[in-house]
Amino acid sequence: MTEATGPRVGGIVLGSTDPKKLWEWYRAAFAPDAEDGDGPVLALELSGTYLIFESRDDVGRRSVEPGRILVNFEVTDIHGMAERLTEQLDPRWVRPVEAADEHVLLGTLEDPDGNYVQLFETTDGSDTKSSS
Repeated sequence: MTEATGPRVGGIVLGSTDPKKLWEWYRAAFAPDAEDGDGPVLALELSGTYLIFESRDDVGRRSVEPGRILVNFEVTDIHGMAERLTEQLDPRWVRPVEAADEHVLLGTLEDPDGNYVQLFETTDGSDTKSSS
């Protein structure tokens, strides 16, 4: 294994008119055990990368180009995750969970600001059945 020599993504900043609401959604979806976000900086640490939620006055309430940047999460049980997200958060699914190719399951949903969030799971090729 070789050690990475270039820069590492330390975080992704999501600008919002309501960063607390957005933080709460991502927390419920991907980090339900995270501590309450009461400090001046709202962030979630997810496997070594920070998802940061910032109040901004140069963005609208909803994303006008939601496909420009997708927050992408690798999961180990995409069907279970999709079911939990649907039950708990009732998101709009832009693309239901389906096989992207013989080794990847993929699904895309919207966060409360209209940004696209993508889930993917790599498989051995035997579990690429479609599901919503």
